[in-house]
Amino acid sequence: MSTAAAENSTPAKGAPQPPGNEKSESFKSSGARPGDAIFSSLSVGSGLIIFAVLAAIFIFLLIQSLPAIENWNAIPTNSGKQNLFEFVGPLVYGTVLASLLALFIAAPIAIGIALFISHYAPRKLATPIGYVIDLLAAVPSVVFGLWGGVWLVPLMQPLYTFLNTSPLTSWIPLFQGTPHAPMRNVMTAAIVLAVMILPIITAVSREVFLQAPGAQEEAAIGLGATKWEMVRMVVLPFGRSGVVSACMLGLGRALGETMAVLMVLSPGYTYSLHLLEVGRHMTIASYIASQNAESTGIDMSKLIFAGLVLFLITFVINALARWIVAASARKK
Repeated sequence: MSTAAAENSTPAKGAPQPPGNEKSESFKSSGARPGDAIFSSLSVGSGLIIFAVLAAIFIFLLIQSLPAIENWNAIPTNSGKQNLFEFVGPLVYGTVLASLLALFIAAPIAIGIALFISHYAPRKLATPIGYVIDLLAAVPSVVFGLWGGVWLVPLMQPLYTFLNTSPLTSWIPLFQGTPHAPMRNVMTAAIVLAVMILPIITAVSREVFLQAPGAQEEAAIGLGATKWEMVRMVVLPFGRSGVVSACMLGLGRALGETMAVLMVLSPGYTYSLHLLEVGRHMTIASYIASQNAESTGIDMSKLIFAGLVLFLITFVINALARWIVAASARKK
């Protein structure tokens, strides 16, 4: 009886199909739904917008810097006419020096904090510490500049004097020279930048360490490894590529920082290795901010060329980070 009912309920081959069934069958045969097609188009479009914006920024910087490029051998500066490379070279040097110093200061501290939060601190303590670290990322850069200029500069003066005069450290070229108060030097700027990039490196590293495979951690502990040995053999190798990415993100932030550096660093345009001397270094971003309001014509063009150089440096840094992460993934 049930078989007969099922046969009767099956539509005949020639019987007309309901209107909705034809549409449903067409979607099934095509393998796509309208929502999927719309979402896919929006996703692809969003990805292409990023490339379009980057290309537009590059083209704008290139076009606006053409007057300086065309007159590259006679760029007006405070010390007379220079070629374009003599003008931008010290700025690139100061930018890279301050950013690398900040990274060397911040990276070990950030990795230590991330390991403490993810594997050592109890949950009741790790949660508020994580909130405080994340809160640092929301502090405006001008506040860091005020903190560095008003509080940090006089605080660091005794330490800088010791490093410059002590027989233990005065032989190191980085601490030589003739520093004088106020200590608005590249070392102070690097410390301020290190505090600013600390939340970025810590937050990304913490999330990477929390993704370490728990089974491998438990296996290491079960085989008699100490907590540090487990971290060294399991967590750090697993998170190496993520930590590198975090450091590159922090470095990118340090390269482009403007106001904090402008408020802390006394400007200078040399290739000096003396970190404690005042008036020796300047970064691209802070130089552009300090000269932008008064610049017109070729002066503005040279500032835009400096911005183009900073744009390319940031692009190279990100490409290098991608390559390191990809190389680490291949080794795994």
